[in-house]
Amino acid sequence: MSNGSTFPPHRPLRRALAVTLAVLVAACAAGWLLWRSSGDAGGAPPPGAQPAPSTSSGDGADASGGKAGHGGAGDPHAEPDEGGDGADAGKTGGSGDGSGTPRPGGSLKGKVVVVDPGHNPRNRDHGREIARQVDIGNAHKECDTTGTSTNDGYAEAAFTLDLARRTRTLLQDRGAEVVFTQDGDRPYGPCVDERAATGNKAHADAVVSLHADGSGTGNRGFHVILPSRVTAGAADTTAIVAPSRELGERLAGRFVAVTGSAPSNYIGGGTGLDVRSDLGGLNLSKVPKVFLECGNMRDAKDAAQLTDAQWRQKAARGITEGITDFLTH
Repeated sequence: MSNGSTFPPHRPLRRALAVTLAVLVAACAAGWLLWRSSGDAGGAPPPGAQPAPSTSSGDGADASGGKAGHGGAGDPHAEPDEGGDGADAGKTGGSGDGSGTPRPGGSLKGKVVVVDPGHNPRNRDHGREIARQVDIGNAHKECDTTGTSTNDGYAEAAFTLDLARRTRTLLQDRGAEVVFTQDGDRPYGPCVDERAATGNKAHADAVVSLHADGSGTGNRGFHVILPSRVTAGAADTTAIVAPSRELGERLAGRFVAVTGSAPSNYIGGGTGLDVRSDLGGLNLSKVPKVFLECGNMRDAKDAAQLTDAQWRQKAARGITEGITDFLTH
């Protein structure tokens, strides 16, 4: 029954409420999407979310990879970081997450590694001193030699010192104590008998002497020199022959994997391994030791690698991983 009053219809009010509700829902949805987007871009993740895995390679990709003649000590191919102590080379190389923390299972904490950069950039200025004969147990040989060089003058001694510094950085990243036989800090040498004595005095867990060969054109690839069994005079390698071979085999395997270089096509019958009894640095060692000839400086293709700083960084990583394999297995 009507009392005579009139009321506005309800449809317009319902329509207004529906529009208002739709606007609020759209605004909330937009706000949630904006928050989610900011979280994905680096903001705080929602409660319970797991952080994304790191994509860092830990590779140090921004860091620059029979003797004859002696060449100059300078490096015509030098990169800006060369010539120093290698502190910037490969800081993250091979260390896992790039933070300097060793990879699980790859820690070298408590291990002593001696790195022996072959020859000395100043040997050429001290011919009489390095020609002095020293006793290597089964013979007498020169104190040291000048080493070889590429055809355009990049000296083996400069190569070995740069590679040694890069290797030291990576080994230290894994916790190793690293000892050098020389760091470009002496006028010549040391003599080969003193190089062996350095590893012995340090009670090293492993010693690697770094070199590059000076063979003929077309002779390519790396090889690892292992000690033969020598028992003469002050030399007795009986106890180190087996562990040195294991060190050499692991080093060769990792060097191939990391650098892509092939074993020598002129020494070692394709194995990349060569056993010798005429090297004082091996004969007089009392701890596991090998020589690594990283390539042939007199071959243009090998020389292109040896003079490439990025390749040297890869070589340092291959050496580090080979030593790590030996010391942690």
